[in-house]
Amino acid sequence: MGEENFWENKRTLVTGCTGILGSWLTIALVDRRADTVGLVYDENPRSELVRSGYVGRITVLRGTVTDFELMERILNDFEIEVVFHLAAQALVTVANRNPLSTFEANIRGTWNVLEAARRSKKVERLVLASSDKAYGDQEILPYKEDAPLIGRHPYDVSKSCADMIALAYGHTYDLPLAITRCGNIYGGGDLHWDRIVPGTIRSAIRGERPVVRSDGTPKRDYIYVKDIVSGYLLLAEKLGDASVRGEAFNFGHDSPLTVLEIVREVLDAAGRSDMEPSILNKAKHEIHSQYLDSSKARRVLGWEPGFSLPEGLRETVAWYRRFFEEGK
Repeated sequence: MGEENFWENKRTLVTGCTGILGSWLTIALVDRRADTVGLVYDENPRSELVRSGYVGRITVLRGTVTDFELMERILNDFEIEVVFHLAAQALVTVANRNPLSTFEANIRGTWNVLEAARRSKKVERLVLASSDKAYGDQEILPYKEDAPLIGRHPYDVSKSCADMIALAYGHTYDLPLAITRCGNIYGGGDLHWDRIVPGTIRSAIRGERPVVRSDGTPKRDYIYVKDIVSGYLLLAEKLGDASVRGEAFNFGHDSPLTVLEIVREVLDAAGRSDMEPSILNKAKHEIHSQYLDSSKARRVLGWEPGFSLPEGLRETVAWYRRFFEEGK
């Protein structure tokens, strides 16, 4: 799908490189021989980037995207050509408890990266990670890219704002950027146990009943992290095309599932279909149904998911089994 030698020696920055997506994206860039710089805020020795040893194959910088002078220095000193901006406060529950820190990281952090890129003479391509949460709660589903961005809760608002600021930079300054809006990403390396996929896998491995915070009926897209990585790389490669520059793209499996359905799929993949979840029905300030139409990415970019849900979940469960075994 991608260009064979596009990434060789390409000077590339990944913010948030130790997160679940950042880790797998950085690993893919190293495998493609990109000259990769990673920005790290929190030390995370359990990150897949660290556990895999790939962290030793990139240039690691410490700091935060909320520091504009740092962002400008990184882009200039390392002559960055491609930016993947993934750094964010990414948990809905944390955003509800601490909205100001979420706004600081997700909104200020984004405009700092965009402004530093605008002032750089080297940046040729910038891919910004938004989210399906940026669409907010809408009556018409699935979301298409031309839907309004109307987040209402703190996390959703932070993604709506960052997304709109990026669109403004793209259209006002012709900054060579594109925006990704993804469904719920799952895969090895996600250690936020209150998320439904890793939390359910951990419960299954421990022989404990998995916990569902909602009533089990909210509906979401679920997509394997390696499929999102392929989408990011392809999007960056295509940013020279007028049909891609300044555009937003949805990436999803286009087959939404309820929380109870994904829990059952995870339990099947873990060989624990005999288990029944504990339904708490306590979730608040979350949108009931969110799922995407990713036909634009398929049509314009030629992107397709490479993993079915059972295939992705089997790989994911295997990763967590190794993780817990090593932890012993």
